[in-house]
Amino acid sequence: MKLGRMIGILAMLLQRDSVTAPELARRFEVSRRTIQRDVDALCRAGIPIASRQGSGGGFSVMEGYRVDRALLTSPDMRAILAGLRSLDSVSGTRRYAQLMEKLSPGSSRLVPGSDSILINLAGWYREPLSEKIALLETAIDAGLLARFHYYAPSGESEREIEPYYILFQWGSWYVHGWCRDRRDWRLFKLNRLAELRLGEAFEKRDAPWPDLSANRVFPERFRVKALIEPRLRWRLVEEYGPECYAVQPDGRLLFEGGFADRDNAVTWLLSFEDGAQLLEPEELRTEMGRIAGRLMEIYNGRGE
Repeated sequence: MKLGRMIGILAMLLQRDSVTAPELARRFEVSRRTIQRDVDALCRAGIPIASRQGSGGGFSVMEGYRVDRALLTSPDMRAILAGLRSLDSVSGTRRYAQLMEKLSPGSSRLVPGSDSILINLAGWYREPLSEKIALLETAIDAGLLARFHYYAPSGESEREIEPYYILFQWGSWYVHGWCRDRRDWRLFKLNRLAELRLGEAFEKRDAPWPDLSANRVFPERFRVKALIEPRLRWRLVEEYGPECYAVQPDGRLLFEGGFADRDNAVTWLLSFEDGAQLLEPEELRTEMGRIAGRLMEIYNGRGE
């Protein structure tokens, strides 16, 4: 909540000439001492905030900084608050929505207009996910080790990490940290993580911002060429964009794409059922034939 409160304080200071500490304390429902700590943190972040005592006093952005007041326009504020509200979709609380309501048209003039951006970051399993995020936030803030059982395509394992970042990327939540088992920086998907518990304190190291480029996280190691039925064009457009295929004389769509491994390629092709015909590579065509034969045995009642 501290980050959201500081954004709210900064927004008010950028929009008004002066705001008193008691007013800020009432608005954000915290003590004046907490407001002073937040203002000090903003000053350390490079925002020149002046404080005047007595009648007509309060906090204000220093005169020489007024040229930057336009940095947070009303559309900017709505975008910021939409992002804050999206965090409530994961936590299941209304703490960020309450901040938004404090800055909404009914209580101030900072954010005129109606909300037009709605973001929901929750998955199907919001409750377990919100618990994991809350526990990892505690671990990151306090510098505590995180231990868990992890389910990966390569197998299951017990992991112990120094957590540094919680990320939402590729439609899923991840924690990024130094894995003590692998002696390297690793990214762990929260939905594959179980039995999360906190350990003892560790000495924080310089943590690089994680490289989330697709080539880094999902390097292309396996390339396929396939013909896709026109009725499934929407799948290709949704996943790879409208330029990912070439229309053939018979109307089918010629697709070429890369995958991180063979299993991902097989899973993707099977998801089309009979709507995809694999052309290359030849060894994968053989593998797909074997899988099809095995499925026939299973569903014809001859499988083990």
